[in-house]
Amino acid sequence: MNNLIEYNPKPLEMVIEEHNHIGNDFIVANTEVVTLEHLRDDCIVPVFTKDNETTISHFQFIDKVNQSVRNSLPDYHVNDASVRVSHVIKGRVPGAIGKSVKDLFEHEKTRYYERCAFTIDIPDIYQVIGNSKLSLSIGGVRAYNQENLYSSKSMEKFKLFIGFKNWVCTNLCISTDGLMDSVRVSSLEELGEKASDLINSFDAQRQLLDMEQLIEHKLSEKQFSLLVGKLRMLPYLDRSKNPDVMNCTLSESQASTIVKDYYTDKNFAKESDGSITLWSLYNLMTAANKSSYIDRSFQRNANCFELVKHLGKSMEKGTHSWYLD
Repeated sequence: MNNLIEYNPKPLEMVIEEHNHIGNDFIVANTEVVTLEHLRDDCIVPVFTKDNETTISHFQFIDKVNQSVRNSLPDYHVNDASVRVSHVIKGRVPGAIGKSVKDLFEHEKTRYYERCAFTIDIPDIYQVIGNSKLSLSIGGVRAYNQENLYSSKSMEKFKLFIGFKNWVCTNLCISTDGLMDSVRVSSLEELGEKASDLINSFDAQRQLLDMEQLIEHKLSEKQFSLLVGKLRMLPYLDRSKNPDVMNCTLSESQASTIVKDYYTDKNFAKESDGSITLWSLYNLMTAANKSSYIDRSFQRNANCFELVKHLGKSMEKGTHSWYLD
């Protein structure tokens, strides 16, 4: 990986203890926390129905990326994966057909999860921005709803990212350069190679510099209210007449969450005069994004970063921005 930030000189045990306090709520909407052991031992693996070939399971996906992380960063401690899943698909073994649900034994039940997201944190690689400590984080998403499981085995789709996790709020900070939104592979080996390529090509210093610059720019209360209004107008904007307006993929309800947190968030709320730095705004946006479904979360997260960078460049150069004019 290009330009590693700095190595934490504290004893490894202390780093792990502190990092475990972060929690794993990097995404919240409609998800639950599970262990790798649960995915490996308790969940069936979906197949392509026409030829009965197995898909790459959630456990295999996470385990392969974990191997790539450890091989690419051999000198750093790598935390265990934090895993969240949603949309459980339940079933039962043939011998339990006809039994009442309340009479089913555990060994007669089957399950797998349609969607799975995970992060793997490297606490030794970090930097402080504002009052927030950010450590390197690598992860991915698998969503079976984006596969045609009723066909023969074909290329399978995954999402991979590398970016940073904010220790203050567990928000992920992902740039478009650190996101592979559509990885198509035919084997685990190919998937591992894609993960390694992403890690080794990532410019950590570039993203950190971009995030540090967000602290230098502030929106006034009037500019913030204008931005929120424009976010609500955006879905109805005539794109043929406004082709250059940068898109924002957050939903209207997430825009409302940003407004609420502008007043109430304990870490990134407005200042006494109503102004707010772009760094704080960015964290309010990534916090609101936690309510996104698993298969949309990382893409929306990267879009938030691009939008606040756009606002910062507009303010720095004094150029037009539809969101602020």
